[in-house]
Amino acid sequence: MARDILVFYGSYRRDRQGIKLARWIVEALQARGNNAELIDAKIVDLPILDRRFSDYKPGEAPPAMAELAERIAAADGFVFVTGEYNGGLQPGLKNLTDHFLEQYYWRPAAIASYSAGPFAGIKAATAWRGTLAVLGMIVTSTSLSLARIGGAFDADGKPAGEDGGRLEKAFPRFADDLAWWIDAASGQRERQAPPF
Repeated sequence: MARDILVFYGSYRRDRQGIKLARWIVEALQARGNNAELIDAKIVDLPILDRRFSDYKPGEAPPAMAELAERIAAADGFVFVTGEYNGGLQPGLKNLTDHFLEQYYWRPAAIASYSAGPFAGIKAATAWRGTLAVLGMIVTSTSLSLARIGGAFDADGKPAGEDGGRLEKAFPRFADDLAWWIDAASGQRERQAPPF
């Protein structure tokens, strides 16, 4: 069964390293038969949050926001790829995410974190768990974390070195957990209408 999965990435930095991880996750999910798509905050380029999509009257939201709202609502699940900024949430990804709410409801989300150093963005991943739950998502228990991202991919975007090897080894469980929850949530939505 092909699952529709959106992979969100939010760095606006000039020399973005996490984009390598986000692109690799999209390719790895596609290799497993999923329809995976990268949602890059820098390309979508929504403004700093003033009004959420739901604050607009039908047909009045900016086109990029309306298009993304439809894509989110149609997705089966999500992956949030986050770097760690000063021990916390990545602002570009948070801004992108906060423009929407009910579009996420009753769908699972998995978290992939990274950092330039040895701690692999674990603080950011921990902060995202609560944020995604408040947005109505089921957060999977299996996260994916990548340390020393600067050396974890080769020139072709393939995992390299010890850290890249750990990424490849951890990915199947990460993807299997997300797939299980996507199937469970999808089946429940088919059996019973959401409570609100």
